[in-house]
Amino acid sequence: MTARPSLLGASLALLTVVVACTNDFSGYHLGDTGGAGGHSASGGQGEGGLAAESGGESGSDGSAPPGAGAPSSAQAGSSGGRTGSTAGGSAVVVEPGGAGAGGAGATGAETTGPPSCDGLKATCGADQTADCCQSSPLPAGTYNRSNMTGATATVSAFSLDDYEISVGRLRKFVAVFSPTMTAAGAGKNPSNLAQDPGWDVAWNAKLPADGVAFSKALQCTNGTFTAAPGANEDLPATCLNWYEAFAFCVWDGGRLPTEAEWNYAAAGGDEERPHPWGTAAADNTNAVFCPGSCGKVQAVGSRAPAGNGKWGQADLVGNAWEWNLDVFANPYAQTDCVDCAYLKLTSSSQRAFRGGSAGNDASYLLASTRSSRDPSDHNAFVGARCARNP
Repeated sequence: MTARPSLLGASLALLTVVVACTNDFSGYHLGDTGGAGGHSASGGQGEGGLAAESGGESGSDGSAPPGAGAPSSAQAGSSGGRTGSTAGGSAVVVEPGGAGAGGAGATGAETTGPPSCDGLKATCGADQTADCCQSSPLPAGTYNRSNMTGATATVSAFSLDDYEISVGRLRKFVAVFSPTMTAAGAGKNPSNLAQDPGWDVAWNAKLPADGVAFSKALQCTNGTFTAAPGANEDLPATCLNWYEAFAFCVWDGGRLPTEAEWNYAAAGGDEERPHPWGTAAADNTNAVFCPGSCGKVQAVGSRAPAGNGKWGQADLVGNAWEWNLDVFANPYAQTDCVDCAYLKLTSSSQRAFRGGSAGNDASYLLASTRSSRDPSDHNAFVGARCARNP
């Protein structure tokens, strides 16, 4: 694993987003019994700091809330897809019908690391010299999800990328993209094979028709992706919908983290921290948010190491929200679970994301904060990071 850089002065690329503080969409907050500043599911802060309705809601980036859509029944998993990767040097293998660094549809393609960083300069972290595909291991452990007593989760060992997906990394995926490049069953959590079906080929129809269409879809209003490489390459890739984030992570040798895994990393496991860095209040040294950096998405890892989580992940709160694997369960079940993920589309068609963004105020920057959108939505404050198997 690449050594983490020291905190040095840096000239950071900025993206100015014209947005009022906290109006990217309403957030749904879990009750937080373990840390300061928690919001309950009933009457938590929503869009613009106003009280959300009981039970929470998803919202939009200033437009009308997206429709819930009809629940999909496409969840049947099938064998045949396998993605194997360990961050930091082991081979990435995607078979059959997957894609490695060699491009869409390559079978058995191998690289010496995640293909999104193949040939990419190490520009992440506070001094912009860290490997953008650096991924740190997390040990197995048990904790209370979102600091709720009784909502105990046991998580097996896994790795989580230190940085959010950057524009530069996503551009490499767009260059080789095909809507049929992801194999059925790819991206499964190996610790939850009985419940996790992995990629469903019915989702191929939810993806852009080709790389050109993909590039255009990523250029949503106030997003970070550009038609050609430019000043935004080190910014978190936003306007990435759930299907695209899932497919990217599979191509890159990983998968989307479950809510339980993401929250475990953000809370420091059984330390159940209110913020990834601990109990100190959010400020401009540990997070990208409003009003400190209101509406300005900044280079991934720009607040490292002050804002890092226990195991080295940067920007777990602030900068961009991050898609998780799970269907958005509301209310969040307060039951014990082992390597759990809520994957049933019976009560919701929305997918969960966590972490707050540059458009939110400090009240959102909690390890317990969660919200949701339709998985097909592109939003200028929503991105992702990938989990990897040990």
